[in-house]
Amino acid sequence: MIRIAIIGSGPTGIYTLKGLVGSAVPISITVFEAESDPGKGTPYHPDINDRAMLSNIASIELPVICESLVQWLRRQTDADLQRLLINRDAINEREFYPRVVLGEFLQAQFLRLVASGQQKGHVVDVRARERVVDIALQTDDVRVTVQQLDGLRTEFAFDHVVMATGHDWPENIEVKPGYFVSPWPAQALKQIGNCRVGILGTSLSGIDALITVATAHGAFYLDPAGQLQFQASADNENFHVTMMSRKGLLPEADFYCEIPYIEPLFCTNEAIDALLATGRHNLLDDIFDLFKQEMIAADPAYAAKIGLSMLTVETVAPAYFAAREHTDPFVWAAQNLAEAEQNKKNRYTVQWRYAILRMHEVIARAIPQLDDTDLDRFHKHFKTVFVDDYATVPHASIARLLALHRAGILDIIALGANYTVSTDGVESGVVLMHHGKTVEYEAFIDATGQHAMSAVDIPFPTLIEQGVVRKATTPQAQPVISAEIAESTVRTGGIDLDHAFRPKFEDNLCNHLYCAAISFLLHKLPFVQGITSAHDIGNVVSAAILSNIEQAHAGRFQMSA
Repeated sequence: MIRIAIIGSGPTGIYTLKGLVGSAVPISITVFEAESDPGKGTPYHPDINDRAMLSNIASIELPVICESLVQWLRRQTDADLQRLLINRDAINEREFYPRVVLGEFLQAQFLRLVASGQQKGHVVDVRARERVVDIALQTDDVRVTVQQLDGLRTEFAFDHVVMATGHDWPENIEVKPGYFVSPWPAQALKQIGNCRVGILGTSLSGIDALITVATAHGAFYLDPAGQLQFQASADNENFHVTMMSRKGLLPEADFYCEIPYIEPLFCTNEAIDALLATGRHNLLDDIFDLFKQEMIAADPAYAAKIGLSMLTVETVAPAYFAAREHTDPFVWAAQNLAEAEQNKKNRYTVQWRYAILRMHEVIARAIPQLDDTDLDRFHKHFKTVFVDDYATVPHASIARLLALHRAGILDIIALGANYTVSTDGVESGVVLMHHGKTVEYEAFIDATGQHAMSAVDIPFPTLIEQGVVRKATTPQAQPVISAEIAESTVRTGGIDLDHAFRPKFEDNLCNHLYCAAISFLLHKLPFVQGITSAHDIGNVVSAAILSNIEQAHAGRFQMSA
């Protein structure tokens, strides 16, 4: 049998497994999972997340594995739903559920895939609590070194290896007393005492950190009018949290829209493909023209309001954020939440928001072909508009923020671009300096989320020694002198991968290693985030592997004939 290893059993590993078990040829699949509960995935594991942490993807957006999340929830017993804190009458495809609920759902789907694969004649071996510590490419296969809990190391050889390692969080997040470099594992944050807490980051990761700390010092409740409130415990009079980011803005509430997406009119796959077909790399301004056409057609009133026709790649984000930056963030959040709740009730779509959401996946197709200048412009100026639009958060998350603010426990500050965070001179926490002010926080959490990683961050030393993983190549912007100008490239970040996520190299080694770890893809695929991206990556990788297997099987059949 063809031997395949999947490193990691989170969403990317699960969708890869789903594709592989569809093979018509019997294959051997080994899934390595460092945790004790294969199938849950780090972002949804109960040992990593607080039960109050919400996922930011509704059931309707989850690509089906064996069944939808709503179908799975509805067939759970009343006792199981009570354990998950889910009201049966409230189960809905548009609702958002705690991360740990998604973890149980994903694990149930994973186990069904394993059973299905075995029933189809495949060998599926799930190895929990076994961590892959090294990978080496050989001439005909890929060697994997696995370490068990007792420290014993074992080597395996596979025909194909999929790195579906997902998120990469440090095991010890409190690197200095009171200074936490990540909100996960969340249990560590529960130890933060009755003090001033700073949280760097106002996205869902920051909100997760906030809610984890807050629920250790009090509780949310509904008042007689049905409004969510927060009551701090009696001995927590000094507990206060300040969230902070460069702009000091909160994410907006999830907005209602039609799913599957309606096709754009101007910024289409065909229009992007036509730009790519020119072979040029200075495409960003042409892409922005398509963006403007789509926005003006979708919502001319909004386009006129922000002066879109006169904007550029460099000026669109300031215009997009201007109204929010000049409004108190909690006032904006309250108004935005009320609007989002009413629109959801009425099934009304705000067209400019929907247009941006639909365009981000289309425009993402062109990012890998941009030259270094346009790639830098995109990341610095244009990307933030799309990220803000698709990274909306559950309505309950905004309601909790407002409740904490009403209780006098939460405020938000805008840091600007020039600020410093230092642990020098304090026993616990940090000293924050911004706008000429110095503020001490006894506890401080960096909740800016998973950062883009590059070739030097690969956790497998032999791969680095072999030189087969390198920073991605990007065409270098050059003045147009003649049509025959030689194209040069620079290495800008991420990992240099082909269309099937395999590292590019010239050595005579097996090229059946697939880098499906999202953190290494963000440089050229900036919108690769969450379960929908895990689905897309899993489909690409499993299809590439099955294609190779079919070719090899056909070759052996011809030789035997």
